[in-house]
Amino acid sequence: MKFWISKRAGLLVETPAGVSPPPASAAALAMAQCADGVLIADMRLRGQPIVQVNPAFEAITGYAAVEAIGKNCRYLQGSDRLQPEIAEVRASLAEGRPCSVTLRNYRRDGTLFRNALRLTPLRDEAGEVTHFVGLIRDVTQAAGVDRLTGLLDRYGLLDRLSALEAPAATALLVVKVDIVQFHDVNNGFGYDIGDALLRSAAARLATLPAIAVSRVGSNSFALAFEMSDPRRSDRVVEDVLELLKPRFVLPGASLAVQFAAGYALGLVGADALQLVRQAGAALQRSKTTPAYPPHAFVAADERDARNRTRLASELQIAVANQELLFHYQPQVDLGTGQLVGAEALLRWNHGAFGLQPPGRFIGIAEETGAILEIGAWGLRTLAAYATQVNRGRRTPIRFSLNVSVMEFMQRDMVALVRQVLDETGCDADWLTLELTENLMVTEPENIRRAFEELRRLGIGISIDDFGTGYSNLRYLERFPLSEIKVDRSFVHDVAHSVAKRVIVESIVKLGAALDIRVVAEGIETQAERAIMRTLGCSVGQGYLFSAPLDESEFHKLLNEGLILREAWNARRLLTMLDGDGDGV
Repeated sequence: MKFWISKRAGLLVETPAGVSPPPASAAALAMAQCADGVLIADMRLRGQPIVQVNPAFEAITGYAAVEAIGKNCRYLQGSDRLQPEIAEVRASLAEGRPCSVTLRNYRRDGTLFRNALRLTPLRDEAGEVTHFVGLIRDVTQAAGVDRLTGLLDRYGLLDRLSALEAPAATALLVVKVDIVQFHDVNNGFGYDIGDALLRSAAARLATLPAIAVSRVGSNSFALAFEMSDPRRSDRVVEDVLELLKPRFVLPGASLAVQFAAGYALGLVGADALQLVRQAGAALQRSKTTPAYPPHAFVAADERDARNRTRLASELQIAVANQELLFHYQPQVDLGTGQLVGAEALLRWNHGAFGLQPPGRFIGIAEETGAILEIGAWGLRTLAAYATQVNRGRRTPIRFSLNVSVMEFMQRDMVALVRQVLDETGCDADWLTLELTENLMVTEPENIRRAFEELRRLGIGISIDDFGTGYSNLRYLERFPLSEIKVDRSFVHDVAHSVAKRVIVESIVKLGAALDIRVVAEGIETQAERAIMRTLGCSVGQGYLFSAPLDESEFHKLLNEGLILREAWNARRLLTMLDGDGDGV
């Protein structure tokens, strides 16, 4: 059997002895019609350049023939040169033998595709290798491969880890990373930018010396490393995060993105699925920790993950089982001590875990979609309660309720509020919706229009935790707010910080100029109350006045009234402190 190559068509043909090769025109036609990409490299020339490609090669890679010819085929790898399969390709070329590998290659536009590459040597009459023919097949959409990024998917990852062969003592490090608040990218910039971000992150991760790189969720990636020294695991994870730290420059956007990370260490040959689950449990811990530091798996993570799964299941029926309730924290006129409002704080009375605060389950509710039912229940319940409390009251109590971003993104909040007001007979002036600043980062025009309609109804709109997010002054300009709540971090120990007092006073003056009520959160001492009042803040909330109360305790408070000492004048104290030159 001999191999023959047409110089005109560049097609490798295998012919039996004594049989003439096909005419050049037939070879050219066959090459042109071949569904796989074909490239031919001349091994006799310096750099072993490509000398021929077919139309399928151009379609798969995006490179025209004139751009590919003259280059070494390694250019398709871009900077992704640490793939273990490349060693097999080099050995094949050096030894003049066939090989088959699957590589991460990159199209002309930079997008990644998985290339099932088959290399075959061509020898002359003397047995010397003159050319190599490569058959390229795009298997990005094959089973086990993520279609968007070209990385392995979670099934491909498990298959790769299960097939590993290494000494029993070799450690295996699995790292999972998650793009923090990825939904903000999709909602604020569009799904095309979100997809571009995922592809760009995938391309960076693919350059790492990992034995497997995969996309295992909508915005989650998993990597596996063989570790000769397990003590270097922390360093490897830091390298992963360092690679993801620079801004992502995308078509139409430049984004600084934060990643959470969790990792688990095991042995090659151990239960791959269990190791991936452990890394996922550690990732969840990272996502619930301020600043999202990388987290190594510990046994408690697995227990918490099981509890989260149980909570997610049982949360679906919490409303139907009447397990949700509100506690009410009073809001007080800082001058008179009169009760003027209350924040309704959601609680879940779980049969096994007891009374759960919202931080324990709201994130789960948003992930599972249960937040929509919970939010509608909360709005109806609070409107009915406000109607009951304010019936016959000379000075009505205003109630505020935290609202999730998901509710504004996935339903018509204005229509829901109108329906609830009609059903309960609640006066719109008795209700305020509290939102965190990151809600308005997502889709400002849609949110602004909804706010305007709600304000026309008479519903109050409040920004919670004011001062902790971004572009606060722009929000005051663009959105029809009725209230801002100064974050408790600016209230705590305000007597000993000039900077905090200047910030609070500035917020109060802005509020007064824009006719926006300013509420101070987290007041715990008489000094904080007095200083907030002196700085011009009219309403306060915090443990100095009352902890959150259940419905019966709150009714008692309404009937008996708050018992507060007159707030002493703080001006003399502030003058003394400022004169001492206190710091921040």
